[in-house]
Amino acid sequence: MSQNPDSCAATRSMLAVLSAGLALVAPVFAQNAEVAGAWALTVETDVGGTTNPSVTLEQNGAALTGHYSSETLGEADVTGTVEGNEVSFSFDAEAGGYAIEVSYTGTLQDDGTLSGTMDLGGLGGGTFVGKRQ
Repeated sequence: MSQNPDSCAATRSMLAVLSAGLALVAPVFAQNAEVAGAWALTVETDVGGTTNPSVTLEQNGAALTGHYSSETLGEADVTGTVEGNEVSFSFDAEAGGYAIEVSYTGTLQDDGTLSGTMDLGGLGGGTFVGKRQ
């Protein structure tokens, strides 16, 4: 049984349109990175040098909660989000007698590390790399 060439062309055109539509919709269904667990951080700041805090993250979909611990900023509960491979979390701390909001923004890398920047409530900032424990 032979097919009409016009019918085949129409089928190919329809498949091309469907494929293009799926390519536009696919990012909407992209999954968030899995970042739950304990992380050891190496932080390089422009005000305090190198520190080695830790953070334990719990993940529920895109929402993050957890606990931060460092010799410099003490203990604090964190909240944050994950969107694709982009991760951000923050917490309230005290530095030099001032209440500050500390925020971390990073990307989960292909090698499993988390890296990005951090801000000390406008008093300074730096970069960080995190490795799972």
